[in-house]
Order: sequence, then C-alpha cells, then structure tokens
Amino acid sequence: MSYLELKDIHKAYYLGKQAFPVLNGINLTFERGEFVAILGESGGGKSTLMNIIGGLDRQFEGQVLLQGTALDHHQEKQMDQYRRETIGYIYQSYNLINHLSVLDNVLISLDMTKLNRSAREQRAKELLAKVGLTDQIKKYPNQLSGGQKQRVAIARALASDPQIIIADEPTGALDSENTADVLKLLDQIAEEGRLVICVTHSEDVANAGTRIVRLADGQITSDDRIKAAYPVDENRQQIPARKLPWYVPMSTAFKHLRYTWTWNLIIIIGTAIGLFAVTLFNGLGNGLKGYINQEINDMVNPRVVTVSRYQKTSQNQRGGGAQANNQQAAAMGVSSTTTSQPTFSNTQLAQLKKVKHVQTVQPIVSASNATLSIGSKDYTASTLTTWTASNRKSIIKAGHTAGKNEIVVDKDTVAKKWSSKNWKDLVGKKVTVSFQTTNTSGKSVTVKQQLTVAGITESTTGGAVNAVSYTTMKAMRSSKDLSTKPTSVAVKVDSRNHNDAVTKQINKLKIDGKRTYRATSIASMLDTVNTYVNLATTILAAIAGISLLVSALMIIVTMFMSVSARKKEIGILRALGESRGDIRRLFTSESLIIGVISALLATGIAYGVGAALNKVLYQIASYNMIEIHLGNVVSTFIIALVIALLAAILPAWRAARLNPIDALAAD
Repeated sequence: MSYLELKDIHKAYYLGKQAFPVLNGINLTFERGEFVAILGESGGGKSTLMNIIGGLDRQFEGQVLLQGTALDHHQEKQMDQYRRETIGYIYQSYNLINHLSVLDNVLISLDMTKLNRSAREQRAKELLAKVGLTDQIKKYPNQLSGGQKQRVAIARALASDPQIIIADEPTGALDSENTADVLKLLDQIAEEGRLVICVTHSEDVANAGTRIVRLADGQITSDDRIKAAYPVDENRQQIPARKLPWYVPMSTAFKHLRYTWTWNLIIIIGTAIGLFAVTLFNGLGNGLKGYINQEINDMVNPRVVTVSRYQKTSQNQRGGGAQANNQQAAAMGVSSTTTSQPTFSNTQLAQLKKVKHVQTVQPIVSASNATLSIGSKDYTASTLTTWTASNRKSIIKAGHTAGKNEIVVDKDTVAKKWSSKNWKDLVGKKVTVSFQTTNTSGKSVTVKQQLTVAGITESTTGGAVNAVSYTTMKAMRSSKDLSTKPTSVAVKVDSRNHNDAVTKQINKLKIDGKRTYRATSIASMLDTVNTYVNLATTILAAIAGISLLVSALMIIVTMFMSVSARKKEIGILRALGESRGDIRRLFTSESLIIGVISALLATGIAYGVGAALNKVLYQIASYNMIEIHLGNVVSTFIIALVIALLAAILPAWRAARLNPIDALAAD
C-alpha cells in the first residue's frame, strides 16, 4: 500500500460556462523516502496538482488517499488537520511573514505541536542551525538574502515534523550556489524518511531527486526512477500535532501591532480621545453628585425624615404638601412661611417612635421674625427653631450645640454683624431672644428670654440657622401659656438604607381610618438631584461618545486594510494548518489589543487631566470635582472592548473566508 496515492484526478477552470481543463486523469503513487520531481513547463498543471496534494484546492474530481484512506477535501476541519500533521510547504517566493522574526517564522508552525515552549524553541533553533542560520534568528525576512529566506522556509516546513514536504519551484529565484544548497537539503529531508515532492521546470533540479514525473498538458507523460528511495524508519515517532492554542493568534497580533505601530498609533489616539471624554464626564458627574451630597449632608442629616400632620386641603392638593415643606425648611434652618397647622400629641409621637427602624423622634417648634438683642443692638433672625438631628454639628464653626437656656446663632446675620473680626468672641455672651406670636385666645403676646450663646453656625447653603433646644423652646413658650406641641417632628432612622421604607411606612399610618402624617425626606431630594446629575452626565458622555463611532469606523477601515495587506500571510497560516477560526481570532485579537491600549491611554489621560482640573477647581469649591471611580475605569475598558470587537467582526470574517490559494497568490 502506497503512502500517498492520486486516483484519476481531473481539474478544470471555468470562464463563464467555458471549461479550461488543467489536469486530465492523473494517477500517481508516492512512498516516503522518495524525492520526486514533477517536471513540466509553466501552465502544465504542476502547481494545481501540488495544491490538491497539499489540501488547499478542493474543487476537483478524483481521490487523494493517505495510507489507503481517502481524504475528503470538502471537510474543512479534516483538511486543516491534514495540513497541520502531514504537509510542509516550501515556496518559490519563500512566503515568510514579514512582521515575524526568523525564529518566530519557524515557531508559528511549531505552535501547532504538543511540544512545550522550551522544546519548541529548542527545535526551532536546531532546525535553523541545520540550514545554517544560527546567527540570523533575530532578524526579519526583509533583512535576509534570497537564499537565506528559502532556508528559513525549509526550516519552517520541517518544524512540525510533517511526512510530506511540497516544494513549489524552490530554486526558481536562487542563484546556482544557493540552488545546490537547497537541493542538498531537500535530499537530506528525503533521506530522513519523508516524502519530498518538488515541482520544477528545470532538468538539473529534477535530476537531483530519486524519481522524475513529467507532466504536460495536464497528463503524465513519463514516470522515471533515477535511484532507489531512501529507507524509512517505521519506529520513528512523529511529533504530535494539536489545534492552535487560543493565545497564539493574540501573540501574533501583538507582534504585528508592534511591528507596524506607527500605522496604528493614530487609531489608538483617536479612540483614546473618545474614551477619555466619556471617562472624564463620568468623573465630573461623580464629583458633582459628591459635592451636592456633601453640601446637603453638611446642612441636613439624610437619615432624618421630617414629619408634619397631614391636611387634606386644596392648598395641599395644589402644592403637594406645602406645610411639610415649610417644616422641612425650618428643620434645615431656612426661612419658611408660618401657617396655622395641626400639632402632634404625645400619643402620635409615641406611634411614630414605634415605626420599625426609627431611632428617635424629636419635636420641631419654630418662631418667625425673632429678635436677638446683644447689648444695645438688635439683630433679626428670620427663623428661630429647635435643634434636632436634622442639623449637622459640622455647621457649628465655634462653640457647641445649645443646651438648656442656650442658643446657637448664625455667623453672617448675627455674629459677624456684632463683630466682623472677633465674631467668635460672641460665644459665652448673653443675648435676649424675643418673638411675637398669638396665644390660644388669639391675643398677641411677646415671648422674651435671656439666653447664653453656646455656638455660632454657618450653613453651606447660605440659610441662617438660629436654634435652641426643645427644652429651652418649651420653657420659653410655657412662660406665656403658649402651646408647646410641635407642628412637625424630626424622625431619625437607624440607616439611610431604611430611609425610604420609613418614609413610606409613616405616610401609610392611619388613625380612625384616616391618613395622619405627611413624611418627607432629604434623602429623596438627594436621590432626585442625583438622578438629574446622572441624566446630565449621561447626555454629556453620549455626546462625547459620538467620537467613539468615528473611532469604530477607523478601526473597521484599519482592519479591512490590514486584511487586504496581509492576504499572503493569511494564505501562509492556512497552508500551515490554521483554521478559519484561528484567522478570525488573529484579526479580532488585533482589534481588541487596539481597544485595550486605547483604554489604558484614555484612563491615564483622564486621571492626569482630572488631577489638573481638581487642582484648579479645589480653589473655588474646596472639593475635588473630578472623581473617577473604579467602575468608570471598568466601564471604559468594556466600552473599548465592545467597540473593538464589533469593529473586528466583518474584517475578521472576510479574512477567514479567503481562499488560501488566492491569498497565497496575492502580492
């Protein structure tokens, strides 16, 4: 049984419906240890026959049998495996991959063997030493002579330990000295027990083999044996082959990008600019939210829910709970309009305290247009209210919170008007507080009380905060027989996470089947503000993201150009046994690497520009307005990878669908 057999091979090319026969009933057998020269003139069908033997040409009639088993040339995976395990190619035009070094050109074939990394490198170096190129392994193909390139091609053909070496006009571009060297190497390969099939139109080359098959007009005209085939060691173990590992196309893609970095630098910069803009705007959104949250949190505790009595009136229906907003404003220390509002009973306060996740319930009693007299000077406080958990201690710039018979006064409207330079000295001074109101009989009464200044406040929102403890307010009002029942209360929640739940639960509470309370939360205000900021940030990022569409188009164009420029490389890789999937991974990996590098560059620029902007903006707002979080960086990389992946789909698909024969013929 022959090692390789061709049975009745017919092949024709078509121009429209007209057929042009190339091979007409080829029948040949081959054995290992032979150096068979297929001799014929150009156009006689020699190269077509080699493509059929090598598993590249699938459109023919007849059979190719390997060790008695017919090959199915229409089975893509079987042909890939056949080329990986059995075939090694040597071309007239060398067909080396220009962006790979001499060593890497040999290793690309060895990557499809089961040898480990060190063993692959050792074998590649041994083969290059065998062909006399030990001192050239770090060079690139364009740095070699024609004879040296052909030797690299021979080393690559032998790398995966194939049983069949196909040499297509291997000496056609060489001088006589290099021709002799190449023929000697081919003879040595046959002597090792391999089958060498050499296509040539030179009688001298043909005479170097063990057998000459003459081919003319697609037919065998003679088959002459010059000398006996070399003996074959049947016990010799062939290096086992494997499919190309997933990481090899990525490594090859990186080497190509490194070799052609100037070509891709503009694409990377363009993509990075778009990603940078998106990252920076997201960082700005984070900073704005943080700044707003800080300002509001410094003013009012977000864990506090302000509760007022529910009033079903036309005013409420139109205003959406105006009285609750007034009480919320009072709690925040800003001016509010006082209206006649129902108060809270002790029973109702106890009911609120029983709500799940509520820590404390603090009464709020306010007075409008209070007068603060210090010595002979009077100062108007828009609102005098009770200090509750709603107020942040951070707004106290001197002194401490108010205790019994004490008051905290506003820095701008009281303390600095008392003394612009020594305003802190007001702490500990006596102040007479008075305000007018009406008692239960409707008579106007004046509440007046001397208090000690315990602290000085400064609200970040500019609203004045003048406050006393509820105990002090209760005593002041009791002295004039005024109601001490609160018109609103501050309910402190154990966690901000429970804020919304507590607010909803309080709003659902009923007495005698009727709704009793209206609860509002500064946290819900923060959520609303954050929603608006997120929306604005998203819009800005989307506008910046338009440039990413341009970047995606640039990557697509670059990939298509790369496919067109690297057709021969694609043909070489397919001839070595790489599958369509391997080719897709090669170009997809290249695009993804561009995306990753762009994301890295964009992140670096964003952090650098963000730091510079923060340095400037901090002087204005005392806050870092650009806050790039880890999530923003992750999002940047995801966007970059998605864009790169989408941009690579069509070019990679086109590369994988190229006919290997047409690709090898590309200039």
